[in-house]
Amino acid sequence: MFTALWLGGCVTTPPVPPPRAVPLPEPEKPAGPSPEEIRRRNVEFFLQRAEAAQARGYLTQPAGASAYDYYLRVRQLDPGNSRAAAGIQTIVIDLVGRARDALRRRSFGQVNSFLNRAEQLAPGNALVEEVRAQLVRERSRASVRLPQGDTITLPAGALSAKSEPAIQLLQRTARRIQREDLRVVIIARSDAEGRWIYQQLREAVSDYRVRANIRVGGPPQLILQTQQ
Repeated sequence: MFTALWLGGCVTTPPVPPPRAVPLPEPEKPAGPSPEEIRRRNVEFFLQRAEAAQARGYLTQPAGASAYDYYLRVRQLDPGNSRAAAGIQTIVIDLVGRARDALRRRSFGQVNSFLNRAEQLAPGNALVEEVRAQLVRERSRASVRLPQGDTITLPAGALSAKSEPAIQLLQRTARRIQREDLRVVIIARSDAEGRWIYQQLREAVSDYRVRANIRVGGPPQLILQTQQ
């Protein structure tokens, strides 16, 4: 009995291992936009910029921030985008409309400028070719109808800038008109330009009545005629 109790007192219980911390799963990070989503967002961004620029009249200028430039960026990202194609077509129609208005005013230089811009956007466009053919016909008619006389060609660039060389040329011509008692036919690109030319002639010889007719259409020039 004694021996049994002693052996039982020597029995030890194995140690219990301490609890281990179980790591919690890390929260999943939200995935960023896919390349396709980024492309769609950029397309929509440039479409909005293009339409805003078009509404403000920035059709092809300023470079890099015009409606046409933004539509080009859209087409680079999405070549088949119908809104971009329709927007560019609208710009072409707008430019052709401006060319028609200029043709009615017989501002041939402006007509050509608008048509050139439209043609850059849409080479071979039927509307552009139609108005260009009208321009050729009107220029031909204008040259045929020019009266006879001593012709003085006026520099278009200097006239547009109303620069000092243009004013001096008109002043010299005005003094000749007074000295030789001539009539003058003013050929101008617009009515405003014709009136400005006449004003310079009249102010140069304020004590003399300059007799003039203004014709709009064709390269700017003066046709001097003897009084009848």
